[in-house]
Amino acid sequence: MSGTARDGWFKSSYSSADSDNCVTVRIAAYHVGVKDSNNPDGSILIFSRGEWPAFVRGVKIGEFE
Repeated sequence: MSGTARDGWFKSSYSSADSDNCVTVRIAAYHVGVKDSNNPDGSILIFSRGEWPAFVRGVKIGEFE
């Protein structure tokens, strides 16, 4: 994850200005939050720290497409 932190949120290094697939992530002590970079006031998905690696693996293999 790279990018500039804003209140602990980081824009994914895979996100780009001209893409509709932009996410921002916040990693906290016990959970990970994910939200749409294009809708910063929208809903936040919350994952436990244990669920997060499984979610990332699913994204990488296209499980959610």
